[in-house]
Amino acid sequence: MRYNWDLENLGENIKRSVQDAVDTKDFGSLNQTIRNTINSAFGGAMESTTPPDIDLGTGASSKRKTYEHRKQETNYDRSKTVTPANTALYTGIAGKKAFAIALTAVGYSMGAITALAFLAAAVSSSMVGGSLLHVALSTLGALIVPFAAMAVIGTRRLGRIKRFQLYLNTIKGEQYCNVKDLAKRIMKPDKYVVKDLHWMLKNMWFLQGHLDDKNTCLMTTDAAYREYCRLMRQREEQLKAESERAAAAAEAERGRKQSMDPQVLSIIEKGNEFIKKIRACNDAIPGEDVSAKIFRMETLTRRIFARVEEEPDTVSDIRRLMEYYLPTAVKLLEAYKDLDAQPVQGENIISSKREIEETLDTLNGAFEVLLDDMFQDTAWDVSSDVSVLKTMLAQEGLTEKDFKTGGRR
Repeated sequence: MRYNWDLENLGENIKRSVQDAVDTKDFGSLNQTIRNTINSAFGGAMESTTPPDIDLGTGASSKRKTYEHRKQETNYDRSKTVTPANTALYTGIAGKKAFAIALTAVGYSMGAITALAFLAAAVSSSMVGGSLLHVALSTLGALIVPFAAMAVIGTRRLGRIKRFQLYLNTIKGEQYCNVKDLAKRIMKPDKYVVKDLHWMLKNMWFLQGHLDDKNTCLMTTDAAYREYCRLMRQREEQLKAESERAAAAAEAERGRKQSMDPQVLSIIEKGNEFIKKIRACNDAIPGEDVSAKIFRMETLTRRIFARVEEEPDTVSDIRRLMEYYLPTAVKLLEAYKDLDAQPVQGENIISSKREIEETLDTLNGAFEVLLDDMFQDTAWDVSSDVSVLKTMLAQEGLTEKDFKTGGRR
């Protein structure tokens, strides 16, 4: 007799048998019907002290498999299994299933019989009366509750066993499995599966199982969980190091600002605000050509203020930049952004955009000249140093001509 794993229909079959007995008023075959249902669901395990050999993937008896089938399955296991063959990862479920079936059968059958007896006693009590019938009613009523609880617990346990088998079929012997994949297999929300897995882990159905901190991944081996913990520690150390570097950089920046002239610091901060506005306009304008012009303006502006930070004396060179050029540039860019966002691009809009693009070229040229002028003192210093160096080399007879003649005239 085959080992039937249709767990969901077991409770329904028992309830149907009880209902048929109630409808036909024939309870003589109720016990035998329930026994047959149980044996059908459990493959005759109620009549045997040794449960059949079950393959969790197919539900078929391994004793009936041919040698060729066993050979094929052995090859499959060797290619998929990621842990040694003698390492147990999952609990056996034959005993759990037998207990759940027995619990369900007893709960439904005895609950139904107790309920019918309660109804019969209630009818007799209303017709005859008597203290003994009242006692019987109280006793039967009290018995209905635990039998109903047994039926509910057994049915839930059978459903959980079936889901456990589906989880194993989805995992396929791997060390990792996403909770989303398991939820998709049983067609339930992720939260439902997480709650299910926590129960199974607590009750050691997954002997080496663990969930990650975010309940998104199931690890089926201790080795996989140790590797996960190692990676998490490594990530925490990296985040801590990055946080410390950021804190150190922020502290250095605060020290730099404190040592800077307040007037220069104020100008640099205003300049950074202009740079942010230029970048925002560039992000909002999709055209590649105009975007390249805006990026060039942002780069030049950034270099100008970096020069001011390096040489605070150059702050006087950018007075017009701060008072007129940058505010005008930002105003033009914002106007261009609004024009470019219009759904209909008429001749006036196209002409205005073209004029703004030409103005951007003019401004970029002016910014380049300004940046070059800010390095004028440095250029003079370099020129002076080069002139002095050449004079010294000539005096020492170390010019290129002297190298060729060995210092001889």
